[in-house]
Amino acid sequence: MLAAMFSGRHTVHKDSDTGYVFVDRDGTHFRHILNWLRDGVAPNLSDLERLELLREAEYYQLLGLVERINMVLNKKKVDEKMDTELTRTDIIKCVQSFSKYHVKLRGVNLSGLDLSNLV
Repeated sequence: MLAAMFSGRHTVHKDSDTGYVFVDRDGTHFRHILNWLRDGVAPNLSDLERLELLREAEYYQLLGLVERINMVLNKKKVDEKMDTELTRTDIIKCVQSFSKYHVKLRGVNLSGLDLSNLV
C-alpha cells in the first residue's frame, strides 16, 4: 500500500508548507510499520497491541508482517492449550484409547489421582 501510494499512480496530498504527506491512519503503530520495512523485525508487544498492529499491517498489505503476527498469536493459543491441567477423565480416556500402545506421560504429575476404576 505504501509503495502504491508513492508510485505516482495515485494523487498524494502534501502539505504546501512542509511537504508532509497526510496518511489517514492511527499513528500509534506506524513506527513499527517503518521498522518492519527497514529491517524486518517484528516488535514484542502485548496481545492487544499485536492485534492493533495486525490491523495496520493488513491495511498496508505487509504480508510478511501479517504472517509473523499471526504465527505469534497462533503459537500463544497452542501454548495456552498445552498449559491446562489434566483431569482424571483425561487420563482415563488417554489410557483407554491407547491400551494397546505404550503411553508416555513423562513430566505429568499423577500424584493424588485415583485410577483404581480404570478397568
